[in-house]
Amino acid sequence: MHANRWPEPFGASFLFRGSLSDFLSPEERGRPIPYAFRGTPSVKDAIEALGVPHVEVDAVFVNGKSARFDHPLRDGDRVCVCPLDAPSESGRTLHLHVPPPGLSFVADVHLRRLARTLRLLGFDTLHCADLTDTDIVRVSREERRIVLTRDRQVLKHGELAHGYWVRSTDPETQAREVVRRFGLAAHARPFTRCIVCNGLLRRAEKDAVRERIPQRTALWLNEYRECPDCRRLYWWGTHGARLQGLVESALRPPP
Repeated sequence: MHANRWPEPFGASFLFRGSLSDFLSPEERGRPIPYAFRGTPSVKDAIEALGVPHVEVDAVFVNGKSARFDHPLRDGDRVCVCPLDAPSESGRTLHLHVPPPGLSFVADVHLRRLARTLRLLGFDTLHCADLTDTDIVRVSREERRIVLTRDRQVLKHGELAHGYWVRSTDPETQAREVVRRFGLAAHARPFTRCIVCNGLLRRAEKDAVRERIPQRTALWLNEYRECPDCRRLYWWGTHGARLQGLVESALRPPP
Protein backbone atom coordinates (compact mmCIF):
# COMPACT_ATOMS: atom_id res chain seq x y z
CA MET A 1 0.00 0.00 0.00
CA HIS A 2 1.26 3.47 -0.87
CA ALA A 3 2.57 5.27 2.22
CA ASN A 4 0.34 8.32 1.68
CA ARG A 5 -2.85 6.41 1.03
CA TRP A 6 -5.43 5.92 3.79
CA PRO A 7 -6.79 2.41 4.34
CA GLU A 8 -10.44 1.71 3.64
CA PRO A 9 -12.69 3.15 6.38
CA PHE A 10 -13.88 1.06 9.28
CA GLY A 11 -17.47 1.02 10.47
CA ALA A 12 -19.33 1.17 13.79
CA SER A 13 -22.93 1.83 14.79
CA PHE A 14 -24.32 4.29 17.34
CA LEU A 15 -27.68 4.21 19.08
CA PHE A 16 -28.69 7.38 20.97
CA ARG A 17 -31.30 7.02 23.68
CA GLY A 18 -33.79 9.35 25.38
CA SER A 19 -33.41 13.09 24.95
CA LEU A 20 -30.21 12.67 22.90
CA SER A 21 -32.46 11.90 19.92
CA ASP A 22 -33.31 15.64 19.92
CA PHE A 23 -29.96 16.19 18.21
CA LEU A 24 -30.70 13.74 15.40
CA SER A 25 -32.72 13.89 12.23
CA PRO A 26 -36.13 12.16 12.37
CA GLU A 27 -34.92 9.21 10.31
CA GLU A 28 -31.98 8.61 12.69
CA ARG A 29 -34.00 8.49 15.89
CA GLY A 30 -34.54 5.18 17.67
CA ARG A 31 -32.31 3.16 15.36
CA PRO A 32 -28.57 2.40 15.00
CA ILE A 33 -26.67 5.00 12.97
CA PRO A 34 -23.75 3.75 10.84
CA TYR A 35 -20.50 5.63 11.35
CA ALA A 36 -17.48 5.25 9.06
CA PHE A 37 -14.02 6.19 10.32
CA ARG A 38 -10.29 5.73 9.82
CA GLY A 39 -7.69 5.18 12.50
CA THR A 40 -8.83 4.93 16.13
CA PRO A 41 -10.93 7.99 17.05
CA SER A 42 -12.26 8.22 20.57
CA VAL A 43 -15.89 7.44 21.28
CA LYS A 44 -16.33 11.09 22.32
CA ASP A 45 -15.05 12.36 18.96
CA ALA A 46 -17.47 10.09 17.12
CA ILE A 47 -20.42 11.09 19.29
CA GLU A 48 -19.83 14.78 18.63
CA ALA A 49 -19.20 14.18 14.92
CA LEU A 50 -22.72 12.71 14.83
CA GLY A 51 -24.06 15.94 16.34
CA VAL A 52 -24.45 15.16 20.05
CA PRO A 53 -22.53 17.34 22.59
CA HIS A 54 -20.58 15.40 25.22
CA VAL A 55 -22.00 17.48 28.09
CA GLU A 56 -25.46 15.94 27.48
CA VAL A 57 -24.13 12.37 27.74
CA ASP A 58 -24.16 10.40 30.99
CA ALA A 59 -23.08 6.91 29.93
CA VAL A 60 -21.62 5.09 26.93
CA PHE A 61 -21.76 1.35 26.30
CA VAL A 62 -19.47 -0.26 23.74
CA ASN A 63 -20.58 -3.77 22.83
CA GLY A 64 -22.63 -3.86 26.03
CA LYS A 65 -19.83 -2.73 28.36
CA SER A 66 -19.64 0.66 30.06
CA ALA A 67 -16.85 2.81 28.59
CA ARG A 68 -15.16 6.17 29.01
CA PHE A 69 -15.19 9.00 26.48
CA ASP A 70 -11.58 8.25 25.50
CA HIS A 71 -12.34 4.64 24.59
CA PRO A 72 -10.84 4.01 21.12
CA LEU A 73 -13.40 3.09 18.50
CA ARG A 74 -12.80 -0.16 16.59
CA ASP A 75 -14.26 -1.73 13.51
CA GLY A 76 -17.61 -3.38 14.17
CA ASP A 77 -18.23 -1.69 17.55
CA ARG A 78 -21.85 -1.26 18.63
CA VAL A 79 -22.15 1.87 20.76
CA CYS A 80 -25.15 2.88 22.88
CA VAL A 81 -25.14 6.46 24.20
CA CYS A 82 -27.35 7.41 27.16
CA PRO A 83 -28.42 10.78 28.58
CA LEU A 84 -29.31 11.53 32.18
CA ASP A 85 -32.97 10.76 31.60
CA ALA A 86 -32.50 7.18 30.33
CA PRO A 87 -32.09 4.01 32.42
CA SER A 88 -28.67 2.38 32.45
CA GLU A 89 -28.04 -0.84 30.56
CA SER A 90 -26.37 -2.57 33.49
CA GLY A 91 -25.77 -2.22 37.19
CA ARG A 92 -22.07 -1.46 36.62
CA THR A 93 -22.38 1.81 34.76
CA LEU A 94 -19.57 4.33 34.51
CA HIS A 95 -21.33 7.68 34.76
CA LEU A 96 -19.51 10.27 32.67
CA HIS A 97 -21.66 13.23 33.61
CA VAL A 98 -20.12 15.28 36.42
CA PRO A 99 -22.83 16.96 38.56
CA PRO A 100 -22.54 20.77 38.40
CA PRO A 101 -20.99 22.42 41.45
CA GLY A 102 -24.03 24.66 41.95
CA LEU A 103 -27.07 26.16 40.30
CA SER A 104 -25.64 29.25 38.63
CA PHE A 105 -25.85 29.77 34.89
CA VAL A 106 -24.48 31.68 31.93
CA ALA A 107 -26.93 32.10 29.04
CA ASP A 108 -26.01 32.86 25.45
CA VAL A 109 -27.14 35.89 23.46
CA HIS A 110 -30.30 34.13 22.21
CA LEU A 111 -31.66 33.48 25.72
CA ARG A 112 -32.16 36.95 27.19
CA ARG A 113 -35.77 36.35 28.23
CA LEU A 114 -34.91 32.97 29.73
CA ALA A 115 -32.12 34.63 31.74
CA ARG A 116 -34.58 37.22 33.10
CA THR A 117 -37.05 34.50 34.10
CA LEU A 118 -34.36 32.49 35.90
CA ARG A 119 -33.38 35.65 37.78
CA LEU A 120 -37.05 36.20 38.60
CA LEU A 121 -36.98 32.72 40.19
CA GLY A 122 -33.91 33.71 42.19
CA PHE A 123 -31.14 31.95 40.24
CA ASP A 124 -27.77 33.53 39.56
CA THR A 125 -27.82 33.87 35.77
CA LEU A 126 -25.23 35.76 33.77
CA HIS A 127 -26.26 37.13 30.38
CA CYS A 128 -24.49 39.70 28.28
CA ALA A 129 -25.20 40.39 24.62
CA ASP A 130 -21.52 40.81 23.73
CA LEU A 131 -20.28 37.51 25.19
CA THR A 132 -18.64 35.41 22.48
CA ASP A 133 -18.70 31.61 22.52
CA THR A 134 -15.13 31.66 23.84
CA ASP A 135 -16.17 34.06 26.61
CA ILE A 136 -19.07 31.80 27.58
CA VAL A 137 -16.81 28.75 27.90
CA ARG A 138 -14.24 30.74 29.88
CA VAL A 139 -16.88 32.15 32.27
CA SER A 140 -18.38 28.70 32.73
CA ARG A 141 -14.98 27.28 33.65
CA GLU A 142 -13.77 30.14 35.85
CA GLU A 143 -17.06 30.83 37.66
CA ARG A 144 -18.32 27.24 37.60
CA ARG A 145 -21.53 28.12 35.77
CA ILE A 146 -23.77 25.87 33.69
CA VAL A 147 -23.97 27.01 30.06
CA LEU A 148 -27.46 27.43 28.61
CA THR A 149 -27.45 27.81 24.86
CA ARG A 150 -29.32 27.40 21.60
CA ASP A 151 -26.01 26.81 19.81
CA ARG A 152 -25.00 23.15 19.86
CA GLN A 153 -21.43 23.91 18.80
CA VAL A 154 -20.72 25.77 22.05
CA LEU A 155 -21.46 22.58 23.99
CA LYS A 156 -18.85 20.63 22.02
CA HIS A 157 -15.97 22.73 23.32
CA GLY A 158 -13.40 20.42 24.90
CA GLU A 159 -13.00 22.51 28.06
CA LEU A 160 -16.71 22.69 28.82
CA ALA A 161 -17.92 20.48 31.67
CA HIS A 162 -21.49 21.66 32.27
CA GLY A 163 -24.01 22.74 29.67
CA TYR A 164 -27.46 22.22 28.24
CA TRP A 165 -28.98 22.79 24.83
CA VAL A 166 -32.31 24.53 25.36
CA ARG A 167 -34.74 22.76 23.03
CA SER A 168 -37.67 25.18 22.90
CA THR A 169 -37.73 28.60 21.24
CA ASP A 170 -40.62 29.84 23.41
CA PRO A 171 -39.34 31.73 26.51
CA GLU A 172 -41.97 30.41 28.93
CA THR A 173 -41.47 26.85 27.74
CA GLN A 174 -37.71 27.32 27.99
CA ALA A 175 -38.05 28.27 31.65
CA ARG A 176 -40.10 25.15 32.45
CA GLU A 177 -37.61 23.05 30.51
CA VAL A 178 -34.58 24.31 32.43
CA VAL A 179 -36.37 24.10 35.80
CA ARG A 180 -37.19 20.44 35.18
CA ARG A 181 -33.81 19.56 33.68
CA PHE A 182 -31.90 20.80 36.74
CA GLY A 183 -34.52 20.21 39.45
CA LEU A 184 -34.72 23.91 40.26
CA ALA A 185 -38.23 24.05 41.72
CA ALA A 186 -37.12 23.11 45.23
CA HIS A 187 -34.38 25.78 45.20
CA ALA A 188 -36.32 28.73 43.78
CA ARG A 189 -36.45 32.03 45.71
CA PRO A 190 -38.69 34.22 43.56
CA PHE A 191 -38.39 38.02 43.59
CA THR A 192 -35.00 38.08 45.33
CA ARG A 193 -32.79 39.01 42.37
CA CYS A 194 -32.70 41.90 39.89
CA ILE A 195 -34.04 40.65 36.58
CA VAL A 196 -32.01 43.25 34.68
CA CYS A 197 -28.50 42.97 36.12
CA ASN A 198 -28.68 39.80 38.29
CA GLY A 199 -27.88 41.56 41.59
CA LEU A 200 -29.38 40.35 44.86
CA LEU A 201 -32.15 42.66 46.05
CA ARG A 202 -32.20 44.23 49.49
CA ARG A 203 -34.94 45.96 51.42
CA ALA A 204 -35.14 49.70 50.87
CA GLU A 205 -36.46 52.15 53.43
CA LYS A 206 -39.31 54.14 51.92
CA ASP A 207 -38.04 57.49 53.15
CA ALA A 208 -34.61 56.86 51.61
CA VAL A 209 -36.01 56.21 48.12
CA ARG A 210 -39.18 58.31 48.24
CA GLU A 211 -38.07 60.65 45.44
CA ARG A 212 -37.84 57.65 43.09
CA ILE A 213 -41.33 56.32 43.84
CA PRO A 214 -44.29 57.40 41.71
CA GLN A 215 -46.48 59.70 43.84
CA ARG A 216 -49.59 57.54 43.53
CA THR A 217 -47.67 54.42 44.53
CA ALA A 218 -46.14 56.12 47.57
CA LEU A 219 -49.62 56.91 48.88
CA TRP A 220 -50.54 53.28 49.48
CA LEU A 221 -47.39 51.13 49.39
CA ASN A 222 -44.66 50.98 52.04
CA GLU A 223 -42.48 48.00 51.05
CA TYR A 224 -39.73 48.34 48.44
CA ARG A 225 -36.60 46.51 47.34
CA GLU A 226 -33.52 47.89 45.65
CA CYS A 227 -30.72 46.38 43.61
CA PRO A 228 -27.41 47.53 45.15
CA ASP A 229 -25.64 47.05 41.81
CA CYS A 230 -27.78 48.97 39.32
CA ARG A 231 -29.95 50.89 41.86
CA ARG A 232 -33.22 49.78 40.25
CA LEU A 233 -36.20 49.96 42.58
CA TYR A 234 -38.79 47.19 42.81
CA TRP A 235 -42.25 47.05 44.38
CA TRP A 236 -45.39 44.97 44.06
CA GLY A 237 -47.50 46.87 41.57
CA THR A 238 -50.09 46.09 38.94
CA HIS A 239 -47.56 43.89 37.13
CA GLY A 240 -47.23 41.63 40.17
CA ALA A 241 -49.99 39.22 39.19
CA ARG A 242 -48.44 38.68 35.75
CA LEU A 243 -45.01 37.97 37.23
CA GLN A 244 -46.50 35.65 39.83
CA GLY A 245 -48.21 33.75 37.02
CA LEU A 246 -44.87 33.45 35.20
CA VAL A 247 -43.24 32.07 38.35
CA GLU A 248 -46.02 29.53 38.90
CA SER A 249 -45.87 28.44 35.27
CA ALA A 250 -42.11 27.88 35.42
CA LEU A 251 -42.27 25.89 38.66
CA ARG A 252 -45.34 23.82 37.80
CA PRO A 253 -44.65 20.06 37.94
CA PRO A 254 -44.80 18.24 34.61
CA PRO A 255 -48.14 16.59 33.76
